Amino acid sequence: MSTKIKHLVKKYREILLYGIFGVVTTLANLFTFLFFTAVLGESFYLLNNALAWLAGVIVAFLTNKSWVFGSRDWGLRQVSKEFAEFAAARLFSFGFEEGGMLLFITVLGWGANSFTLFGFEITGQIIVKTLLSVGVVIMNYFFSKFFIFKKNNEKNKEN
Repeated sequence: MSTKIKHLVKKYREILLYGIFGVVTTLANLFTFLFFTAVLGESFYLLNNALAWLAGVIVAFLTNKSWVFGSRDWGLRQVSKEFAEFAAARLFSFGFEEGGMLLFITVLGWGANSFTLFGFEITGQIIVKTLLSVGVVIMNYFFSKFFIFKKNNEKNKEN
């Protein structure tokens, strides 16, 4: 790898890792949503989304704490504090997503739209959830970087 690429990777390491683990978290969330949609039905999309959110929060917390923001303190007090802050911040983006789903799927009727792509049915619910995920990822990065794992970011800059 050239030194220029190594420099860019080092400079943007946190954002690259957040992107990679953001994809992992988004996929965990989406597959959980699809699972509960298959089990409970499309009419329970807000409940299905809430269960998917819970799975996503757990995956995101573990990956963000360990690899993205490098928080090394796994003591019960520190983990409890970080998880409480993490979940509280995620509740804000969860409200954004739930409200957006309610608006676009129920009020505006986007849930009735669907199409087939490579043999898979892409429903209006999946389209809306995917579009809202972009805003959720941006909000979650902001909260994690500047509020939840802030002390760890400051320590990493000093080293």
